[in-house]
Amino acid sequence: MNNKLVLECQDLCKDYDDGKHKVSVFEGIQLDLRAGETAAIVGASGSGKTTLLNLLAGLDLATSGDVLLDGVSWASMKDKHRAVMRNKNLGFVYQFHHLLPEFSALENVMMPMLIANKTRKESQTKAKSLLGQVGLGARLDHRPSQLSGGERQRVAIARALANDPACVLMDEPTGNLDEKTGNEIQALIQSLKVELNMAFLIVTHDEGMLDWMDSAYRLHFGKIQEIEIV
Repeated sequence: MNNKLVLECQDLCKDYDDGKHKVSVFEGIQLDLRAGETAAIVGASGSGKTTLLNLLAGLDLATSGDVLLDGVSWASMKDKHRAVMRNKNLGFVYQFHHLLPEFSALENVMMPMLIANKTRKESQTKAKSLLGQVGLGARLDHRPSQLSGGERQRVAIARALANDPACVLMDEPTGNLDEKTGNEIQALIQSLKVELNMAFLIVTHDEGMLDWMDSAYRLHFGKIQEIEIV
C-alpha cells in the first residue's frame, strides 16, 4: 500500500501584527501525514486550530516555515495556482458543510469536478458513485434543505473526495451532529480511509475521536505536542 508523505508542516510559525503589538499564534509546528493515515488536532477554543487549518489548506500563509502538499510548497505558488492546487489535491469538509442550497446533492458533488474542467458526463458519473459510497445513492436529487444534518455532512464528504485528493481536511465534522449520527460519520471516515488509502486530518474538540486515530496532536500555548494513543 502506498504510504507516501502527502502533507508536511516544516517549522511553521504564524504571527499577527495590529500595528502596536505582535501576537504569536504558534511557532515551530512540525507535522507529517501519510497516505492512508488519520490524524487529529485538538485544543481549547482560541488555541489556533482554525488558523492552523487555514495554513494547511493554503488559505493563509505562514510568517515563517512552510506547508507542503504532495511535495509542493504553498508559499512557492501564486494565489491562482494555490486555488487550482486546493481544488485538485485537497478536500475540505467544513463544520457547517457549506453546501450550495439551490443545487441538489448530485450537483453539489459535481461542482469541484466541473471547476477542474472535467466533462459534465464524467462529473455526474463520479458524483453518483461517491454519493453511493457514502450511503446516499437514493438521495441524489434532494437539495440540502431536504436532507438531515448527517446526510448533509455525507454530501460534504463526497464533495471533498470528488477530485481524488491527496488529503482531506475536516473542521469539526461531527460538531453539529447528535452522538448517533456523529458515530456514523466517524465510521464512514474510517471505511473511506481504508478503501481509498487517503489521508484525513481532523480538527476537533471531541477527544473521543482520538480512540480511532493513527496519530493525534494537541495545540497548547502556541506549541503542538503529540498525544499518545493507547
